[in-house]
Amino acid sequence: MNNVRKVLKIDELHKRGIKGRGVNVAVIDTGVFAGHNDLRHCIIAFKDTVSDRISAYDDNGHGTHVTGIIAGSGMVSGGLYRGVAPEAGIVAVKALNGKGRGKSGSVLRAIDWIIKYKSKYSISIVNISVGTLAGDIAKSEEIENINLINAVEEMWDRGMVVVVSAGNNGPENGTVTVPGISRKVITVGVSDKNDKMVTYSGRGPANCIMKPEIVAPGAGIISCSNRTNGYASKSGTSMATPVVTGTIALMKAEHPGISNKMVKMKLRESALDLHYSKQHQGWGMINPVEMVLGKG
Repeated sequence: MNNVRKVLKIDELHKRGIKGRGVNVAVIDTGVFAGHNDLRHCIIAFKDTVSDRISAYDDNGHGTHVTGIIAGSGMVSGGLYRGVAPEAGIVAVKALNGKGRGKSGSVLRAIDWIIKYKSKYSISIVNISVGTLAGDIAKSEEIENINLINAVEEMWDRGMVVVVSAGNNGPENGTVTVPGISRKVITVGVSDKNDKMVTYSGRGPANCIMKPEIVAPGAGIISCSNRTNGYASKSGTSMATPVVTGTIALMKAEHPGISNKMVKMKLRESALDLHYSKQHQGWGMINPVEMVLGKG
């Protein structure tokens, strides 16, 4: 995370006191290990649609890693692995099992719960670092994918900013995963220009539209693990997505009341062109300082 903040100049925003305070993010993932000292401050609610457990847990580590990228305090590392929006609140919704897999039903129940409790927990952003390919699937799965797309779009229509990973099935065109193929949500790919793994980033087009919209660093990201005060390095669009989510939290903290449509417009206006194809990079790499403050 220290490299991500350096590349994106996020510490400049932190020095100005812009750290995501007052902005709550729902994270649909494998849960969260709330015992990590970097995360104790930010977990405001937990819901488990897999096993219906009450106390927060993460039997995989993926959700904890994603949460740390968004809102980790970096306390255990002396600030080195501080997240993008360390004062944002997290509503952790477990919809994936210990193997990092989940049925559409669990994810749909997670979305229904978020919609139901949006006002209670002041949820304004939803991070979904999961997805499935929309290609050769059974008819029943196709229906489930349609339901999933409709569900994320309902969250968007209710005013939430929905940020979804493009998936790791590139480099061929048409490899963006569901629900990232939705026309409404913000879909995130990986921007690491010098990393040979950049080819994994899912690419559009999707439903005849450009996807992803934006890219962000996502290779070798060190963030919280589900071991007591531990850290782990992970790579993928799953890691790039919370970088974008955290940046949006910073923007919403600085500009309360900004709409999801305006957030999308600001992403487009501020993005840095990396000179990839539009189906690889979308508008380009996220530019937090320009996006939040209106300057490069």
